[in-house]
Amino acid sequence: MTPLTSNPAIGSVKQIHISAPGPNGALSGTMTLATDPSAPVVLIIPGSGPTDRDGNSPLGVKAATYRLLAEELAIHGVTTVRIDKRGMFASAGACPDANAVTVEDYVVDIHSWVNAIREKTGSKCVWLLGHSEGGLVALKTVQQAKDICGLILLATPGRPLGEGLKEQLRANPANESLLTQSDAAIDTMVAGKHFAVEGMHPALAPLFREAVQGFLISLFKIDPCQLAARVEIPVLIIQGEHDLQVGVTDAKMLKAASPTAKLVLLPDANHVLKPVISADRGANFATYADPHLPLVSGVTEVIADFVRLTGTQQL
Repeated sequence: MTPLTSNPAIGSVKQIHISAPGPNGALSGTMTLATDPSAPVVLIIPGSGPTDRDGNSPLGVKAATYRLLAEELAIHGVTTVRIDKRGMFASAGACPDANAVTVEDYVVDIHSWVNAIREKTGSKCVWLLGHSEGGLVALKTVQQAKDICGLILLATPGRPLGEGLKEQLRANPANESLLTQSDAAIDTMVAGKHFAVEGMHPALAPLFREAVQGFLISLFKIDPCQLAARVEIPVLIIQGEHDLQVGVTDAKMLKAASPTAKLVLLPDANHVLKPVISADRGANFATYADPHLPLVSGVTEVIADFVRLTGTQQL
């Protein structure tokens, strides 16, 4: 394996294949091992769309955020498992249609992963790390789980996602002429209804295509703060201040809903945890395509310290 960061120790990190039962076939993932076989285990839950276990997407994202995070956490004494979603990539055989899913389906898969990890490692519990939309899946998963050590929310929305999507679209001035249609589409799905995309602007039709409306309807039902308020295990909230997709406001809302949670703001981090010091949107999004750019300084240490400290307190 070729190291992707300047840390020479990463080249010696051991990674093995791991699988979990899926609805129609195996779910596939990679376990990145810390040296200590009794190290805490963190399950990384990927963000929206066709995001693979490394944090990359055929839609142009090549930041390798999850792989870099896994490799660095292993150096800091934390084992991780990163996964392909059901119906996608190496988990393609787990279901026939990757689009015909709901958030609840992903929650079922996360429980399957937790069971598989505990069986393989002997750990009494597993940490969940959810990135972006993955944070919402993590919040849903922990509501009734007894085998979750704690929760790490990276760039996780604090508002219902329909509201956040409206804000994202408004943040780009080029979208002004699209907002009437996009607002109507979002409001329809918030109401739990499907709609035809014929006649919709070509820039919006792929986002709201019929094949993904069922999933979006299930996603838009979630109120992250309501879920966060019911979490009784340790919670770490990490938010980059240069994130163009999820804002500091979201992180502070989650913190207000879960007062015992630890909130860490990273001044130079964007949505894919890469360092950004410019206010230029183009420069920010350019980091999404650079796997050789290391993660923002400090993020791995924050996660590792939190897992080790709170894990010790639970013993």
